[in-house]
Amino acid sequence: MNTNPLTILASVVIAIYIFRLWHSDLTAFQAGNAATHALPGATPSPPRLSILGILGALLLVGLESAGEYPLELVEKQSDVSALYLLAMVGAGIIEEVVFRGYLVVERRGRSALVGSIMGFSLLFALIHFHWIRWKPAEGSLLEIDLSAGTIWWTGILFLNSLWFYWLRFNSGNPNRSLIPCFAAHIASNLGVFAVKLVQGHVVSWV
Repeated sequence: MNTNPLTILASVVIAIYIFRLWHSDLTAFQAGNAATHALPGATPSPPRLSILGILGALLLVGLESAGEYPLELVEKQSDVSALYLLAMVGAGIIEEVVFRGYLVVERRGRSALVGSIMGFSLLFALIHFHWIRWKPAEGSLLEIDLSAGTIWWTGILFLNSLWFYWLRFNSGNPNRSLIPCFAAHIASNLGVFAVKLVQGHVVSWV
């Protein structure tokens, strides 16, 4: 988890840029001038689906936190700064455009859609690298960690990804909008930050 302030600010700038492009495409769609090469999911969605997405995301945050206590993971949580909250919000934009927008197989039948969702959800969980421990001070660059805690955190990320994909591709979202995905992902990250704050893992402002 990179908490360097410059890296955080760079990620926020990228997120703002992508969101502005996406929002411009959404505005064009609503005006009846949908762009040929619009960013994926730049379409409207029913507000109730965003509310449902947020509730489901917070339920998963609660499940994750509840599991951390019997697995004794609370003290193993990474420490972050308050500034990192900006990066977490930005990630809710960037990751949704990349994963729920581009990394999915559409228009090839239901089996291809479901299979791609499962595969890319596994990728989404793995690239958060809970299963890797960096140990340069001990003479090795990294170590594979397959402990119960690692499996738990990676599994929760997998479930989160499935939830975000469902929000985009369920029948209640006929335009395949990313709006509910943005709402749920940002709510999830805000929930995780709130848990870290309560547990004492937000240790500085920058």
